[in-house]
Parts: sequence; C-alpha cells; structure tokens
Amino acid sequence: MKIAFTTKGTEWDSMMDPRFGRTEFFLIYDEENDELKPHDNRSSSNDAHGAGPKTAQVLFGLDPKVLITGNGPGGNAASVLKKARIDIYVGAGDMTVKEAWEAYKEGKLKKF
Repeated sequence: MKIAFTTKGTEWDSMMDPRFGRTEFFLIYDEENDELKPHDNRSSSNDAHGAGPKTAQVLFGLDPKVLITGNGPGGNAASVLKKARIDIYVGAGDMTVKEAWEAYKEGKLKKF
C-alpha cells in the first residue's frame, strides 16, 4: 500500500507540512517495497486560487491509498480525494515523517 505524506523535505526525518494544497513535497511510502519517493509540489505556492484541487489531482496521479497531513485539505480538495477513495488522516503537523507514520500505525491520528 502507498501512503502519502505532506512534507517540507524529502527524507524520513523531514518535518511534516501541515498544509495540503500548498505543501512543499509529497513523500510517497510504498510499504510493499519499503521505498520512499519524493514528489516536488513547490510550484503550487504560485497558484493564487485553486491550489487544493490541483494538488489533489497531482496526488491522485501518485496513487496512494492513504494521505497523512497536518490540518487536512479544504472542501473542494477533500471532495476530489474522497472520490478517489484516498483515506485522509490529520494531526501530524508537528511531527517528522517517521513520527507521523508511526502515529498512523498506532492509530493515534484522526481520520478526516
């Protein structure tokens, strides 16, 4: 299963980005292959409007089953993600990616 994290960097020890639409990076963790792949999303910071739905479309193309983030996506982006059947977990805004993954595994994050 692939898990997407909204992050400020490209490593396990990177801090989570509490934002969804304008997150700097997505880190995609493939549990089956134990691989971590970064996706640069910094261009979203240039969008005046609609960053959330655009970012949701990008995430859809990366094919995760789970999104772990800080605050969660806005209404329009959340609708896109729900249609794509991506489970969203929030509350990881002040963690590293590794800490967020562990919190998810231990059931400590809130389902959005």
